[in-house]
Amino acid sequence: MNGINSGDIAWMLTSSALVLIMTPGLAFFYGGMVKKKNTVNTMMSSVFVMGLASLLWVLIGFSLAFSGGKDGLIGNLNWFCLNHTEETADSAYPPTILCFAIFQMMFAIITPALVTGAIVERMRFSALFIFIAVWSIIVYYPMAHMVWGGGLLQQLGAIDFAGGDVVHISSGVSALVAALVIGKRKSYGKGSCQPHNVPFVLLGASLLWFGWFGFNAGSAGAANALAIHAFMTTNTAAAAAMLSWMLIEKIRSGKPTLVGASTGLVLGLVSITPGAGYVPIWSSIIIGALVSPICYFFITVVKPKFGYDDSLDAFGCHGIGGIWGGIATGIFATRGVTDLVGNYDGLIYGQWQLFVRQLIAVGVTVAVAVVGTLIALGVAKLCVRNLRVSDEDEAIGLDMSEHGESAYSLLDDKD
Repeated sequence: MNGINSGDIAWMLTSSALVLIMTPGLAFFYGGMVKKKNTVNTMMSSVFVMGLASLLWVLIGFSLAFSGGKDGLIGNLNWFCLNHTEETADSAYPPTILCFAIFQMMFAIITPALVTGAIVERMRFSALFIFIAVWSIIVYYPMAHMVWGGGLLQQLGAIDFAGGDVVHISSGVSALVAALVIGKRKSYGKGSCQPHNVPFVLLGASLLWFGWFGFNAGSAGAANALAIHAFMTTNTAAAAAMLSWMLIEKIRSGKPTLVGASTGLVLGLVSITPGAGYVPIWSSIIIGALVSPICYFFITVVKPKFGYDDSLDAFGCHGIGGIWGGIATGIFATRGVTDLVGNYDGLIYGQWQLFVRQLIAVGVTVAVAVVGTLIALGVAKLCVRNLRVSDEDEAIGLDMSEHGESAYSLLDDKD
């Protein structure tokens, strides 16, 4: 540990803690949006991942994601159980390999938790547990290796500063596939789907915004100018997207909503993630301002047209928002911000190579997510037979049927 910059270590450990708090934030964000009788189950679907993903990451996840040769799809098990990480402190991963493993572990926690937003209120908890474990191994770890661990997409020259491909597109597309396979809620389209606890939604969105500074600025890998830049682009995009969503609601219904403002700010955070350290600050305004109408269209037009039950719009927000962010990175990224962009600037600067590489990366991520999710769901079904709870349990609510507890002392029969 000699010669280590204590400021960098402090920033990376702080960033790790910031990213960790995002998962409880997601639990509140999702939990406030469902019916009261499914609050505990929905929040538990995020919280349990903190335990499962942490242990998987220590045992095999970090090794599969960041060890092994180049140009591959996944790493090896040379760092099983974080073996030898302290002895290899001169690794290319900043500032030390173990500190880097801690930071990356938090991404491995929140990413599968995002998927659950599309399948709440109907999936058996035992099936979800198995699905998340398998999905992490065959979708998340390969994506992390291909994009950040020296694998295929990194060698191609595609860039993803903090998780557009690895986190948001992979989870969002997987969420859509899972929603299609599991099917609609019995109550879908038959009654109100309004959030039961709007303050929970705001609390969750606020924790996500707070934690996202570690998510993006921490991805600089050190306490440096790039971290400062990513911090500012992150906040700017979130602000622009929040105001953009509020404007849409004002035009459409005459009344901006707190849920809409919360949704918009999260969309801005999603969209800037892949380019936070690569794009100029001015472009983060454009990226954030455009993500809201793009996602609003998918949520309010495309979803009703095709009739899929993406319960909390995990695909509409993270999948579509992540795709836009990845494409926008190929448009606005420039070596004027950092040499980490590579050999080419974005499309707006008259160079097309990076833009095409970003499109390829999006396509590969979608393919891995679709195939991996189908396999993970298949394994879960083999293990527990039924992915869904019974109709009776769905009517009762998953809080009582799956966990035997309620979020509230008194439940309205209608909820």
